[in-house]
Formats: sequence, C-alpha cells, structure tokens
Amino acid sequence: MLDTLRQIVQEVNSTEDLAEALDIVVRQVSRALESDACSVYLIDPHTKEYVLAATEGLNTKVGKVRLKLGQGLIGLVGDREEPINVENMLSHPNFFASPGLGEENFHGFLGVPMIHQRRVMGIITIYQSEQRLFAEDEQSFLVTLAAQLVGVIAHAQVVGTEFLQKSIWKRRKKQSLNYNGIPACSGVAFGQSIVIYPSARLDLVPERKTEDIDSEFKRYTEAVEIVKGEITNLRDGLTNFLNEENRAVFDVYIQILESDSLYSDVKAEILKGFWAPWALRKVIDGYIAELEKTNNEYMLERKDDFRELGRRVLSQLQSQKRLTPNYPDNTILIGEQLTAASIAEVPEGKLAGVVSLEGSSNSHLSILARALGIPTVVGLEGACLKELDNKEVIVDGYYGQIYINPDRAVRREFIRLKKEEDDLQAELSELRDLPAETIDGHRVKLEVNTGLAADISQSLQVGAEGVGLYRTEIPFMARDRFPTENEQTIIYRQLLKAFSPRPVTMRTLDIGGDKSLPYFEINEQNPFLGWRGIRVTLDHPDIFLVQMKAMLRANAGLGNLRILLPFISSIGELEEAMRLYRQAYDEVREDYPDLEKPELGVMIEVPAAVTMAEDIARRVDFLSVGSNDLTQYILAVDRNNSRVANLYESLHPAVLRALKQIVDNGKAERCSVSICGEIAGDPIATIILLALGYDSLSMSASRLLQVKWVIRNFTKQRSEELLEEIWALDDAQEIRRYMESVLEEEGLGGLVRAGK
Repeated sequence: MLDTLRQIVQEVNSTEDLAEALDIVVRQVSRALESDACSVYLIDPHTKEYVLAATEGLNTKVGKVRLKLGQGLIGLVGDREEPINVENMLSHPNFFASPGLGEENFHGFLGVPMIHQRRVMGIITIYQSEQRLFAEDEQSFLVTLAAQLVGVIAHAQVVGTEFLQKSIWKRRKKQSLNYNGIPACSGVAFGQSIVIYPSARLDLVPERKTEDIDSEFKRYTEAVEIVKGEITNLRDGLTNFLNEENRAVFDVYIQILESDSLYSDVKAEILKGFWAPWALRKVIDGYIAELEKTNNEYMLERKDDFRELGRRVLSQLQSQKRLTPNYPDNTILIGEQLTAASIAEVPEGKLAGVVSLEGSSNSHLSILARALGIPTVVGLEGACLKELDNKEVIVDGYYGQIYINPDRAVRREFIRLKKEEDDLQAELSELRDLPAETIDGHRVKLEVNTGLAADISQSLQVGAEGVGLYRTEIPFMARDRFPTENEQTIIYRQLLKAFSPRPVTMRTLDIGGDKSLPYFEINEQNPFLGWRGIRVTLDHPDIFLVQMKAMLRANAGLGNLRILLPFISSIGELEEAMRLYRQAYDEVREDYPDLEKPELGVMIEVPAAVTMAEDIARRVDFLSVGSNDLTQYILAVDRNNSRVANLYESLHPAVLRALKQIVDNGKAERCSVSICGEIAGDPIATIILLALGYDSLSMSASRLLQVKWVIRNFTKQRSEELLEEIWALDDAQEIRRYMESVLEEEGLGGLVRAGK
C-alpha cells in the first residue's frame, strides 16, 4: 500500500495539469483498492457547491454535476469533516442520486474529506457494486492520499488553472467578490489590480548536460551581475522613502548573490557537466530543502529570498526580458507570493495597496508595506489569481478583506470611510505636543521602538518622549563582522544626542531565535528555546564588554542612557551580567571620571522571569516587558507560523494575568515598569495597560498618536472598572470584541476599523 501511495503522489506531483492529476488519482485509486468507481468532488468557493472534478467508473459529467453543501452523502462527509463508510448507501437517509451519474448501481460507499488549513476543499470517494464496508486499511489509505492531494488542489485554486476556470468553476463576468485574509498594514485603498506572475519557473528547468562548461559558467556569473544591478537599483530607488533598516532586505538579496557558498555550489554542479539553469535549480532547491527543516523563522524567511533570486537569475539565463507591467495610478499589486522587490518595482506614487495570497503579518513584505504606509492584506483565503487581474479592487487593511468589482453601495461606503480615515489622521496630528494624560490627570509616558538613528525624525514628529527600546542588533546585522567599540560608540551617541534629554533605553545584543548575524550563525533545532539573548553574550563576555563600554562612552556628558538586558531567565544570569556591567563602568570611568552610572533594567519575556519578577526588581532600576516573546512563550505559539498564528493573542487571559503579576511585583519593589511590543501599540489594549499601572508604553512611531488619543479620552478610574469586567471573561477574542465595543461607545472606533 505504501509503495502504491508513493507512486500515486509522485505521478500527481510530476504533472502541471490539475485535470490530468485528478484523472491519475481516480484511476490509480480504483486499481489499488479494487473498487468499482472513484470520484473527486471539489468545492467551488464562489457558488459554495460541490462540483464533480474527476471520476472513474461513473458516467462522466465532469464540471456538470453539482451538489449543494450538505446535500447527499458527499455533503455529509463535508459537514462532519470525517470519513463516512457505508455498507449500503442506497438505504442511507442522506443518499442522493445525481441524475444520469449512475450512482444507483453501487452500494458500498467510502467518502473522505480533503481539508486544507481547517477548510474542506473537496471529497474523494470510492464505490463498490456489492454491499460491504470498506476495510480499515483501505480507509487509512484514502485518508493519507487525501492529505497529500489537498495541497495540490489548494495551489491550483490559488493560481487559477485553465481546468478550474473552464471546466469546473462557473464563469463569472463582472461579479462582485470579496475575500478574507490577514491584515498586514491598516488603511483603506482603492485602485486597479495588477497581478504579478513569476517570470521564470525553476521547478520546470530540465536536467541537461553541456560540453561547454566555461561558457555555462560565464553565463551564470553574468546573470548574477545583472540581477545584483537590478536589486541595487531597486534599493537606491527607495532611499527617500525608507530608512536603512527597512532597505536592509535588499542588502540581504545582494549578500546571498555574493556568498561564496552559492557561487561555489553552482560552479561545482556546472563542473559536473550540467548546464547553468539546472545547476542553479539544483542548488536553490537544496538550500530551500535544508531551510525547511529548521524551526528558525529568520532562516525560513531566507527560503523566499532564495526562491525570488533563483527566479531572477534564471530569467537572465533564459535571456528573457522581464516584462514590466503597465502600472496604472492607484495600483493594487497582487501576487501568489509577493516580495519586497515586487513592491519596489512599482513606480513612485502609483502603489495604493498590496495583496499577497501567501505570507504572514511578520514577513519582509508586510514589514516593508507598514514602513511605506501601504494598506496590505496577506494570506488570502480561496482566491484565484487569474480572476483577480485587471479588476477594480478595494483593500481593507483593518479587517484583512479585499473587494473585487465592488457594487455601487460598497464603493460608496468605502469612499465615505476613506474620507473619515483621512480626517482622523489630521485630528491625530494635533495631539503631537499634548501630554498622554487621562481626563483625571494620570500621566503615561509614550516612547518608541527603533533600530536605527534614521527613525529619529519620525519619532520626534509624533511627540515621542524617548526611546523605550533601541534594538542594537540592527547595526550588527548590517555588517560583515562585529562592529568595533569605536563604531558602536558613534552609532549610539548619534541616537542619544538626538533624543537628549529624553531617555533612550538600549537593549544589549539580542541575537538567536529569529535574529541571526551573517557572520555568526546560530543553527539549532529549536532556536527560540536555545542560545539567544543574554545567553550568547554571557558566553562571549568579550562581545558584551565591548558593547557595554561603547554605550557608556556614548553617554558621556549626556546622561540619558538606560541599559536593558534581554532574555534573563535566572538570578544567576542577572548577577553575572551586572558584574560585567560594573567592570565595564569602572574601565570607562578611568577616561571619564564624572561619568554617571546609567539605570540598568531587565526585559521580562520568559515565564521564568515573570515568576521571579519581584526578585529581579529588587536588583535593578526598571523592568521592561517584551510582550511579543512573552505572549509566544506563555501560549506556546510561534507567531510566525501560519498554521498556529491565529492562536497568538496578546489579550489572552493568561497573558493579561502575567502582565498584572509583573507590574504588581515591580511596584512592590518601587521599580518602574514599562512594556513594549505589539500590545503596547494596540489601541484596544491601551485601556487595559493603563488600568494595570504600566508607567511607560513603547511602540512603533506610527501607533503613538492613536494610543495617546485613547489615553486622553478615558479616566484612570474608568479603565480600572473596565479591567474588573475583563477579569470575568475567559476568552481572548471575547475580550478583544468587548474592548472594541468600548472604543466604539467612546467614539474611538476609527482606531480599529476604517472610518472615524
């Protein structure tokens, strides 16, 4: 059975045609299980019907036989989302005979759902003429095959194969459609869609030998140089719109192209006598296969980078001139797997919105879109690329929805909402110089998260009261070696001086997990529970001391530095870090006798630190909650994993209770407590954090005025009353909906949806 299953899957994966793939399935399954008939039904996502897509043994009416959801035994399998094994289907109460199909000639029935990401995509069935229940091993075989086949079907539905368009789904002219996805950048956008298809397919490159090895290698090196030039031009074209941190993704592309490993691996394949396209394909496929084995999200992100660059180099090898679409004004860019390079290719001023059928809210694409302020939706459900091209589109980046060919009422409503959104942004800008103070006089400090001095201007424009988190690993990532003490001192002083006298909290080097240095790779099976943060720098005190001394020297004569230690999980780690801190301070004081000793704090981001918060607070000057990692560890959810990302919710009762414990323990030791991460910039969570008693909230500059607006419209007493009501709720989504309703009642609904 296993060999047969492998053979079927191999044959299916070897064809690019879905109709042929499904024919292979029904034919081979009938033969393998010795059944009298086999059929595959797919769900048309638009008409919400089961459509006969392939059959062996029944009267052939592919694309014409349709069943409503819930209708017949097929519908029962889909509704119950489990296999249905019936000895005599003719006597089953749910039996329904489709006219002319010939099902009444059979008795034994086994139906298995094909489920992709919790969504039923279709049903695979087998039939027997005599009355009998199919055996357990036959059912297991069909369940296993369905799990393998559903990925092929899901991909075909996304790209919109001709088979689906012509034979299966009903043709639609200018029908209004809407799809749900994941919001990646808030805002509303109107425009005309342009679908981007890959210009070259690595997976279609054939294995081919060559006798002219030198010529093939020359072709490869020339293609790489051309692509490097393309990427450099794209990066330089964004200089006026993005800071260095956000442009760094293009540097990653260039680093990959220039890497010795890629160069030598492709060269090795060419030297074996293979032509350049196959050598490139084999190496890129090998890299992707290795990356897919790791749980390191940073390395998984590299998978898309390798795939994108492989396509670009292959396009040059095939001498294909990459077709540049005619981008209209207000372009809505759509693709199966868009990249940062795809965005950068749209001419200045023409990009209105972005839609990627794949991706997460933390991908390079999403980060770049947020930096540009482009409404973006990713992870679209049930969409087909071919029917999205050249359409009128509305993108709702608040709820993660897009509307194709919207009717007049929908269009009119979103025009109104867009105007209200623009009015709201103008109103928010007036809050810049006003304090973040509640109606009853309670002050909260609002600070920004940053990674580069290039963010200074935007941060000061929104009235930031300081830097709550400066990620020092960003300058480390932008180099091909560890920066020297002098180089670090210059970088840190630039930031400290720009914000002086406002405080700047600098986190010591925090690598590992999803952050890696190109010259100091950390490869682990479970990096989020491995060698990261303070664990790395305590094992390398030379790196730690150099950074500490650079920070202290940069602070000389300014006095606005605060130092934050990441990923502390024990008192032993803290005391060792404090010993090194004192050593660095004593050394720097030899050159700066009047040097003030900056406040030292700990980032609370692991459950161990939560339970020991009072002991930690007794030893340091302040606590700073790293809410993203803390939520991830408390809920055991990798927020970058699309399969479980929906379970990541910072308003989960367990997270809120941990946040209360931290602030209570910190205040018991008269230690100030701040919080950074997504929750700090979430207007829905602002009232909760206000009630819990956090002294400072640190967020991206783009969220600061929204949070300030919430604070200035509530009293501290009202927030505490609401918190008491929240403690009675035991579901994260229920808490979020409740807080959304509170904002609506107070006239602040425009912070969480389109409109004002």
